[in-house]
Amino acid sequence: MTRALSYALLLLIALGTLPVHAAGDPRAMLLADLEAQQPRLGSVALSLWDWAEVGYQEVKSSALLQETLREAGFRVTSGVAGMPTAFVAEYGEGGPVLGILAEFDALPGITQTASPERMLRQDRQAGHACGHHLFGTGSVGAAIALKNLMAEQGLPGRLRVYGTPAEEGGSGKVYMVRAGLFEDADVVLHWHAGDRNAANPATSLANKSARVRFYGQSAHAAAAPERGRSALDGVEAMTFMVNLMREHVPERTRMHYVITSGGKAPNVVPDFAEVYLYVRHPEASVLAGLWDRVLATAKAAALGTGTEAEVEVMHGNHALLPNETLARAMHQNLSAVGGYRYSEAELAFALTIEESFGDRPSELGLEQTVLPLRFDGGAGSTDVGDVSWVVPTTGLRTATWVPGTSAHSWQAIAAGGTSIGLKGMMVAAKTLALTGYDLLTDEALRTAAKAEFIERRGPNFTYVPLLGDRPPPLDYRR
Repeated sequence: MTRALSYALLLLIALGTLPVHAAGDPRAMLLADLEAQQPRLGSVALSLWDWAEVGYQEVKSSALLQETLREAGFRVTSGVAGMPTAFVAEYGEGGPVLGILAEFDALPGITQTASPERMLRQDRQAGHACGHHLFGTGSVGAAIALKNLMAEQGLPGRLRVYGTPAEEGGSGKVYMVRAGLFEDADVVLHWHAGDRNAANPATSLANKSARVRFYGQSAHAAAAPERGRSALDGVEAMTFMVNLMREHVPERTRMHYVITSGGKAPNVVPDFAEVYLYVRHPEASVLAGLWDRVLATAKAAALGTGTEAEVEVMHGNHALLPNETLARAMHQNLSAVGGYRYSEAELAFALTIEESFGDRPSELGLEQTVLPLRFDGGAGSTDVGDVSWVVPTTGLRTATWVPGTSAHSWQAIAAGGTSIGLKGMMVAAKTLALTGYDLLTDEALRTAAKAEFIERRGPNFTYVPLLGDRPPPLDYRR
């Protein structure tokens, strides 16, 4: 059967005019498998949403995804690359190696119920404001469908799910890359929660972060201030200089920070203070120069305030390396799957969410469509970037949130805990499964993707992790 005919069959299936089993087409079989999995996948995703476990503490979330894969027939290796919640699950022998990434960490400091109005969860101090509960579960569902098809049809190849913890500032994938877990992979696929359906060749910002800790001398702030050396003064002097830098940095540079400790009482000169800072730029080489300037402000601040500064690099991510060959294949499959429509209850939910955006044009309807293929410059950062520099990689986004929703918002948490999030997750799972099948069976597609990959990164490229040789910061969210 030609691929064109296969996509025509998928369109008929999507329109409900042809039973999914009618033609015996492998792509139709994948869709049928995922439809059958949907109740189970929904339960898994909402469990992860409810637990909302942050980076390197995703014990229950990781265990549930591993159990789901193990029950489906995958060989699971836990605790890889020095991270207790990281895992690799594999099925098959011989042939190409296809990897699918699965994330599952939540964000600290933001909570929300599955309500379309702002309502904090009193039992949680974190929430899935970036939709990683859907990401991990959807990837697992796609892998299971592909595994079942491989077993039924005797397809050669190794299918591998990478369970990657701590994407949010923990760089879990970087440690897996550094450990060589992607060295034999031919292609890697990923996806992300979003507010629209798109599969673009994309890049992102390279990113590096550190906790800068200042140590001073405590004293009575009124009775003996001359005997004190304020660690908070060190932090404030540093951040003042960082803010002055903003006028004199290259375009697309981003710098942001939070003061995580600044003392406990105004009448005690604080002997400890800490600032947690991110620096981003599209090019890792430019980022390196910016990072040196930031470190210089820490030294200058310590010198000027009579304190000592200690820098701990927390994470570092390369920018995504786009692959247009793979993106076109992903986009074709996403277009075949299409978007979805809201039920009456979902529409009412979406309209209420939309009211919280303020006076902005409505973008409802984007959940039903697939955006045209175009290059996406990207404004965020991801540790998928490091994967993309060692193996051809591509991904997609689907409308798991109400169109117009920003990532890292309470509105994203709310929709992600409802059927809206689950519908978007299933669009992603189906697209991943279809694209995975193409890559397992189409050697020419893999060859073209590899050729583009080598050309884009350059023949003399050597991968160097931006976070150096530090071990995974397993306690960075404690």
